Order: sequence, then C-alpha cells, then structure tokens
Amino acid sequence: MTSEPMINTPMTDAVVALRGAGLTYPGPQPVKALAPTDLAVRAGEFVTVVGPSGSGKSTFLNVVGLLDRPTCGTYHLDGVDAGGLKEADRTALRARRIGFVFQTFHLLPYRSALENVTLAQLYTGLPSARRHANAAEALERVGMSHRAQALPTTLSGGERQRVAVARALVNRPSLLLCDEPTGNLDSATATVVLELLTGLHDEGFTIILITHDPQVAGRGQRTLTIRDGIVSE
Repeated sequence: MTSEPMINTPMTDAVVALRGAGLTYPGPQPVKALAPTDLAVRAGEFVTVVGPSGSGKSTFLNVVGLLDRPTCGTYHLDGVDAGGLKEADRTALRARRIGFVFQTFHLLPYRSALENVTLAQLYTGLPSARRHANAAEALERVGMSHRAQALPTTLSGGERQRVAVARALVNRPSLLLCDEPTGNLDSATATVVLELLTGLHDEGFTIILITHDPQVAGRGQRTLTIRDGIVSE
C-alpha cells in the first residue's frame, strides 16, 4: 500500500517530489522502513508529519533530507533527481537546498552563535566577510543578534533553537526540515519557536515539520501520518 499522490500538488511544481520512493533495509529478513510513497510538497507549503514511535518518521526525514537513498522509486528536490547524484553532489545539494532544525539543536559548543551560523555556509563558496554578514543578518532575523558572541552553553533552550533556525535559513534553502523542533522546550518557549517558524512560512519558506504533538501538527496547512512505514494524508 502507498500513499495517494497529493491532491492539487503537481509533481512538476514541487520542491519535494517522491515517486514510489521507499526504503528497505537489507538482511536475512529485510525491513521495509518506508513503503513506496508518492508525495509532492509545493513551494510555500507548511506540512506537518505525525506518527507513533517506530512508525518510520525518522526514515522519512532521512530520505527527504538526502541523508539516506531510497532503495526504490525516485526523489526530486527542486527538480533535481537526487538519486542520480554522486555522494559529494548530494552533500552539496543538501547543504544548499535544505535547512535542518533538530530537537537537540546540534550546535558546536565551543563556537559562538555567530560562528555556528557562519559555518553552515561552507559549501556556498562565498568569501568570509559575506558569510559573516549573512550569519549576522540571520541571527537578527530570529531575534538573536544581541547574543551573537555567546556560546551555546550559555544560552537557554529557546535561544539555542533560535540560533539553530538562523543556521537553517542562512543559505535561503528551498526546504526547512524540522525534526521535533519543540521537543526539548517548555510550552511557552515552544510557542515562541512555532511563531518564528510560522512567520518564516508566511514569508514563503517551504516547511516540513515532524512532531508527536497534535497541537504542533495543527500549525501546518496539512498533516501527513506515518504508520508502519506507510505515508497517508
């Protein structure tokens, strides 16, 4: 069983386009982690993804995030056939086109907020001064310019997540891919981060957000459910 193609979302106009894409881990008893899936996410959409633990959400994120290759079907990101790329080209495409926001922030602890955001631009080929300026602008955009020189260890959870969002958007990616971005935050701080993501969506960013929280899922324009590796709407 596969999910139905997304209604009123032509594959040709999609930022994310999966056609029969699935992932099976090999072994004496192969594990079908993601069933063959047809999915399109158009530019400017805010899609949330829910499902119980072990349902396949992480596999879905890894495939869409170009971290794992599907073992069947195709995946086009911004019209680029990711399956046909060498690993170095996939890495460069991922760095340029996808901004990640993780539950655990993944900030380098001994680098300042500004340095963490600047380092996200290594694949851009921009000169150092331009990368620095872009990072400062991204931090200002998320309300963290006043903490640009602070180390992550001195920041609150909400501040670290805002720095992580700045790092995700500094390259102006085609897709913001968020994995439980409020999972380690209290409810008040989570609301601040969700308002920030909603504001970025209003500016035109395409967002896929994975969550276990129904209230967070309600922020999206549409919600996908993954259960036993099957994606449905």
